[in-house]
Amino acid sequence: MEIDTVFFKHHTYHMKRILFIFSLLFLWISLGAQTSAPPFSVPSFPEEETHFIIANDLGRNGYYQQKPIAALMGAVAEQNDIEFIAAAGDVHHFMGVASTSDPLWMTNYELIYDHPELMIDWFAILGNHEYRGNTQAVLDYTQVSRRWNAPSRYYTHTFQVDDTSDCLLVFIDTTPLISKYRKDPAGYPDAVQQDDYQQLEWIHSVLANATQTWKVVIGHHPVYAETRKSADERTDLQNRLAPVLEQNGVDLYICGHIHNFQHIRPENSRVEYVVNSAASLSRPVQPIEGTLFCSPDPGFTVCSVTSGTFTFSLVNHTGEVIYRYSLSK
Repeated sequence: MEIDTVFFKHHTYHMKRILFIFSLLFLWISLGAQTSAPPFSVPSFPEEETHFIIANDLGRNGYYQQKPIAALMGAVAEQNDIEFIAAAGDVHHFMGVASTSDPLWMTNYELIYDHPELMIDWFAILGNHEYRGNTQAVLDYTQVSRRWNAPSRYYTHTFQVDDTSDCLLVFIDTTPLISKYRKDPAGYPDAVQQDDYQQLEWIHSVLANATQTWKVVIGHHPVYAETRKSADERTDLQNRLAPVLEQNGVDLYICGHIHNFQHIRPENSRVEYVVNSAASLSRPVQPIEGTLFCSPDPGFTVCSVTSGTFTFSLVNHTGEVIYRYSLSK
């Protein structure tokens, strides 16, 4: 009898342990199922169009909304056959990078944008935060990463839309075109070293001689936008860059920098000015004269191109297309 009691207690103890372990396992599986479900929907875009993503102001070491937005970008690329990504500056926030082997390349970029469908070409430009660090390292990373493309501070990329039409993307370096950065060699040592007039002449020459169906310029800083940032930034670009865009039949100017979505068409302008939001930390915004749309949501832009239409869709962090606009030819 005494032996049976001991056996019963021992058996009961092990049964309780087994039940406890199974309870923990069930809880772990349940929590895993909940957290693995993506916190977004995935928008679809017409198959007959050529798609690419605009993303900027990314690099916050995975913090804020960077990781979930990166996952959303991957899901959108998987579902919609995204051709490439245009990275419009500030992939590295704060102090830029020190070299091509800086660990920030891992924590800001490689380990965050790790979805298989994001292993496509990234065409990158410098933002003001890259100018706080080693700008040459950002260009030289082109030789390190198979997907990173920053062949120079400003350059072009043309892609075929169909047998009869194509699209020209002109990637420019806006930081040296703004006086406040050139006057701060301690904070932005490379800015004053750049020949701003040479770049403006190059932009004019490329656009004036372009024969592509669509002409799109991508820079980091806005020409027109509502923001609490220094008005001098926009005034400099309105005086120096805007006339070049207007005179040469540019369809869109797309930028980042101020961490929200905006679509602005100034009075009598031929150019659509689009501000793409941050793919991490966003900021408030309100309409100004010429504003067609604005939103404080974080996210990215999907551009969809045919021979007759250029559509940009502003996608927020939940996967909702909060605004869509099409240009026609």
